Amino acid sequence: MKKILVANRGEIALRVMRSAKKMGIKTVAVFSEVDREAPHVKYADEAICLGAAPSSESYLVMDKVIQAAKDTAADGIHPGYGFLSENAEFAKKVTNAGITFIGPKPHAIEVMGNKLAAKEAVKDYNIPMVPGIEEAITDVDLATKIAKEIGFPILIKAAAGGGGKGMRVVENIEELADQMKRAISEAESAFGDGSVFIEKYVASPRHIEIQVLADNHGNVVHLFERECSIQRRHQKVVEEAPSVVLTPAIREAMGDAAIKVAKACDYVGVGTVEFLLDADKNFYFLEMNTRLQVEHPVTELITGVDLVEQQIKVARNETLQITQNDLKIKGHAVEVRVYAEDPLDNFMPSIGTLSTYKRPRGKGIRLDDGFEEGMEIPIYYDPMLSKLITYGDTREEAIQLMLSAIENYKIEGASTTLSFGKFVCEHPAFLSGDFDTHFVKNYYSADKLIAARLPEHKVAGLFGVHLFNEYTKVVKTPEQETSNWRTNRNTK
Repeated sequence: MKKILVANRGEIALRVMRSAKKMGIKTVAVFSEVDREAPHVKYADEAICLGAAPSSESYLVMDKVIQAAKDTAADGIHPGYGFLSENAEFAKKVTNAGITFIGPKPHAIEVMGNKLAAKEAVKDYNIPMVPGIEEAITDVDLATKIAKEIGFPILIKAAAGGGGKGMRVVENIEELADQMKRAISEAESAFGDGSVFIEKYVASPRHIEIQVLADNHGNVVHLFERECSIQRRHQKVVEEAPSVVLTPAIREAMGDAAIKVAKACDYVGVGTVEFLLDADKNFYFLEMNTRLQVEHPVTELITGVDLVEQQIKVARNETLQITQNDLKIKGHAVEVRVYAEDPLDNFMPSIGTLSTYKRPRGKGIRLDDGFEEGMEIPIYYDPMLSKLITYGDTREEAIQLMLSAIENYKIEGASTTLSFGKFVCEHPAFLSGDFDTHFVKNYYSADKLIAARLPEHKVAGLFGVHLFNEYTKVVKTPEQETSNWRTNRNTK
């Protein structure tokens, strides 16, 4: 493999290109018209414009992406994450075009892309699963019957998607019909498939995921866990590795379960198996993501393994040179996703021009980003600006380094979630490790964020008063009642 086209944009496109360059592989960037001057376009050896700004006219048009690979003689396509990364049809088309798809086989994407199909695939492997139904439904009466059998609270989930879309927690029978209709409508809008399924709602869960890596020769390893419980609207915002709550025994059991899930669908490449962990430390299979995860850097830092490099090697049909015994956890890593969102306004997207963009630097600080000072934040794509990652020998060191990095990350021109990241890293629940997926609901509000920032605002205010007093001692008001300007004007 001598040239790779990266079918993505922003920070993940740059991330993939850097590993490819390290391996001596040339890269091709694709871009929409609004991304013409983006860093990933400048970094690549070649670049092809796919079309207009909307992703439906550029990054999501399979034939355009494949034609760009053909036109540049790229022999591999890396999809990154998002866009076409978990599209089985795209993987098939790439393969049929004689180009290597740097990812799993289409069959694995199809099976794991549907939560019910995934459960069916792994049911013979003795993997714990949340009680619920194993078929998609759209009938409210049937849902009511099933809910009564399972017992409330229940969780309604879209069968064909993720990211919190088409997901509803239902506390009692009175809410069921309305929440069911809402979930179906949202699932249809997001995925074109209104099918949902019902399972028992696990109260106060932690979201733990296991990184897996598999080759074409039957070798599968796991690279330990990531703690992803700090979420807003069911989407992760702060991640870390390892988790503070897993014992060695639970870690081994979850790792073994993740390997079984990968084998159940004949998985190849880098993937992530997600679990829920309840208050009694029982874990349940949730789903598998058949791509590189946004939060993969924390795993890279604690294991020393370049996951993108491993993806490329597996795609070249190389045998894994890593065994499970080779893998050890060293140190601790924390990642804060930096979104162009206003945490004081319910995390609504914030667009604008980055008038100031200064990166934090130093030992133990990693920043994966795709923006530069002066760039405008497009309204067409996910609002994530970057991923700020810190690494230390201990969790305490990684968190303190994160707080310092946040202070030194200067962004002006749009609201960002940096202040929220600081709020999390300073909160007693996070520091103690005693938190779950309800962290935001239980501890966060705009008022609390403002209150947390009051001390520094107070210092700034007092300093301003001090400066005002000092200047008033120097600046004197003229004693004469009329100015020379008026006098001179009247004598002309």
